[in-house]
Amino acid sequence: MSIQDTVALTGRLSISLNGKVVQEVNNLVVTAGKGWIASRMNAASATVMTHMAVGTNSAAAAVADTALGAQLSTRSALTTSGGTVAGAVITYACTYAAGSHTGAITEAGVFNASSSGTMLCRTVFAVINKGAADTMTVSWAVTIS
Repeated sequence: MSIQDTVALTGRLSISLNGKVVQEVNNLVVTAGKGWIASRMNAASATVMTHMAVGTNSAAAAVADTALGAQLSTRSALTTSGGTVAGAVITYACTYAAGSHTGAITEAGVFNASSSGTMLCRTVFAVINKGAADTMTVSWAVTIS
């Protein structure tokens, strides 16, 4: 008798502009992110995820990615450092205020540092034009199943 158990990591992004959901897309947990998860299980020595970044590169996400293709401005602190856990889902959220991170946004990622550090996941999506008067919220749910 063979017993098999598989663990999968899936993620989904919900992006709102001025309070209205404009996109919902799946994401990719990258190889470095999987290594980060394993290190947290071992000794919790890796720093928790604390920041999110958005960018303007539309190249497809790949498992070898360690950064965004063209990060826009600086990374922003997550609403809750380390995310919020509910069962087998951890949610990371970030709000980009009016006047910041403006442009034709096409990518996002979650990181454990304000610069450098480890990227957990990355996604690329259809362009969202964030103007100077716009507020954008990104909510990112990663499910372990």
